[in-house]
Amino acid sequence: MSVSPAGDEVEEAIRSLRAVILAGERYRHVLADRVGLGITETQAISYLTVFGDRGQTDLAADLGITTGSSTALVDRLERRGIAERYAHPSDRRRALVRLTDKGQAVVRSSHDWLLAALQDVPEERMGEAAGFLRSIADRLNAQSRQMAGGADQPGLGEPEPEPTAG
Repeated sequence: MSVSPAGDEVEEAIRSLRAVILAGERYRHVLADRVGLGITETQAISYLTVFGDRGQTDLAADLGITTGSSTALVDRLERRGIAERYAHPSDRRRALVRLTDKGQAVVRSSHDWLLAALQDVPEERMGEAAGFLRSIADRLNAQSRQMAGGADQPGLGEPEPEPTAG
């Protein structure tokens, strides 16, 4: 079976997406070292930046950690002055988490770094690039949620058995 040129392009796109993911992981490690935070703390900052203020349970789900771990994480961010809890506007039993000015400064510290990654995108196509990136992120997140929800789903782990002729 030969691979068509279109198949080669698909495989190259998948390799390129893997390269972006790896570069993002490297970015996360370097950023964490640079600002003196742990990986999970910088991930929490990114979730708060992308999705806005979050409840601790939501943040725990975002990060794939327990609610107890999320409480400890937010405690650490509060002690560092990076995030703060505040009362939910319509549910007195809940608190939300938001970035402080210091947390926003951490976000700004990486802005030019991320902008440099987009330097080859013409300004008039930046909106289109943003749409593609968001779509890729949304689909990858959806696939990840689906795969995390069922270990017996095809695609991860053991290969599915070949059908037998009957």
